[in-house]
Amino acid sequence: MPRFKLLIEYNGSRYSGWQIQKNARTVQGEIDRAIRESTRRREFELYGAGRTDAGVHALAQVAHLELYTDLRPEALRRAVNEALPADIHIRAIEKVPHRFHARHDAVSRSYLYQISRRRTAFAKPLVWWVREPLDIARMRDAAAAFVGMKNFESFTADDPADKSTLVLVDALEIAEAGALVLVRIQGSHFLWKMVRRMVGVLVAIGRGDLGPGDAARLLADQSAGAPAALAAPAAGLFLESVMYRGDAGPGPLRPVVAID
Repeated sequence: MPRFKLLIEYNGSRYSGWQIQKNARTVQGEIDRAIRESTRRREFELYGAGRTDAGVHALAQVAHLELYTDLRPEALRRAVNEALPADIHIRAIEKVPHRFHARHDAVSRSYLYQISRRRTAFAKPLVWWVREPLDIARMRDAAAAFVGMKNFESFTADDPADKSTLVLVDALEIAEAGALVLVRIQGSHFLWKMVRRMVGVLVAIGRGDLGPGDAARLLADQSAGAPAALAAPAAGLFLESVMYRGDAGPGPLRPVVAID
């Protein structure tokens, strides 16, 4: 059966995450339905590179699709897009070897988080508005504690008895773009709620509620409940890129929406 690689963008505001769930509207569920409607096929496999939570967006989610079809990749892309809601879009489809696996072959992923320093009438579903002033230098100093192979047990809702909480964070960048503060975290993989808790801790440090050394302290204290209490909202989070062997990095750090 032919296998295709899909590059997907979506606004996750109306969805209960990526993965198909009973009695919930999800991104994967919408794509699954669109494939059935546009190809009249019932037997196929659609598998994403990672799960995004409810309300989280994606600029470049990757999935593989195993499907019998006579359509060429571009014709298939157009047909599926016609059946999708406007907030989900297949950016590209290409044929790949049958051994390609969207999740298992990924070597790195990056997430982008957008913080707005002012109230916005148009971008509310895409940012976290933080009213208090943020000290970016303090946030950058604290961010260094997260880089490297670290145990993120206190930063995830995953059960450490079920899976390892060791994660290699390759880089963490913080940049300013107009009224936005952009946080990019790149790593081998990410645990459930890990990125939102990291951003929440960094914002607390930027506001002065925590000290720069508290990022390292909360990592070391695996029983700490503070990261969960400080977790950033889903609205500002984007799966920015999924990288495979031979791919370049995620590129320059840019906002999804510009806010002056």
